[in-house]
Amino acid sequence: MSAALVKELRERTGLGLLECKKALAEAGGDVEKAIEELRKSSGMKAAKKAGRTAADGVVATRVAEDGSYGIVLEVNSETDFVARDAGFLAFVGKVAEAAFTAKQTDVAALMAGELEADREGLVQKIGENIGVRRVELITADAGVVGQYVHGNNRIAVLVELKGGDQDLAKDVAMHVAAVNPRVVSPADMPEETIAKEKEIYTAQAAESGKPAEIIEKMIGGRVKKFLAENSLVEQAFVKDPDITVGKLVANAGAEVVSFVRFEVGEGIEVEKVDFADEVAAQLKG
Repeated sequence: MSAALVKELRERTGLGLLECKKALAEAGGDVEKAIEELRKSSGMKAAKKAGRTAADGVVATRVAEDGSYGIVLEVNSETDFVARDAGFLAFVGKVAEAAFTAKQTDVAALMAGELEADREGLVQKIGENIGVRRVELITADAGVVGQYVHGNNRIAVLVELKGGDQDLAKDVAMHVAAVNPRVVSPADMPEETIAKEKEIYTAQAAESGKPAEIIEKMIGGRVKKFLAENSLVEQAFVKDPDITVGKLVANAGAEVVSFVRFEVGEGIEVEKVDFADEVAAQLKG
């Protein structure tokens, strides 16, 4: 079997030397047949890795030049090492462009066809479970969408403004990335969240032994503080703490309509396995 055939198969599949030699031998030196068989096994290997938790990875954004709309997405890998891999990042870029062009937020629909084949090929090449977790779209009806991606590609934000420009929206997005507000304004805070906070404050205040009317005022003050601390427009702007985000935006004749903040791995439960137990289990097996 010629070295040239092995080299060609390695370049076209990105697989290791031994695997390429074995595939060519089984295919009688036919490169196309070897690729076909490898694709079948790639799918099988990708399926085996699908059960493993992918909680690392990167986030990415795309925004139209005129700021009329933008998308943000998260693609997961198992390790930070793979999250920095050039092939993985190229795949993320391809997915982002597809989602942006089609304004597609349904991951299953987005990945159907070529992108899923690319994902399986990457799983086969890299040896980790890789998955597109989520995509979100923001469309500006009477303003602009701005973006900010933190340098490590682990936090990404889209901000929609009514009025203003993309530079202002980017400044607000940078603030959202750093401070992580829950809602745009106090009025947007879910009632159940406020009720839970009141319950906590009531229990704390009851232990103070103060009169009921004083306790009521204490609870009201703490709720007000909670809402201010967790509402974007009430927060002190990170680049100029002497002004709130709401005032910053209002001074430019604009207002914040919405924001989306993605942080890699948030909400994903990672099973922690004791290394010694894992080794013992494998030895027993």
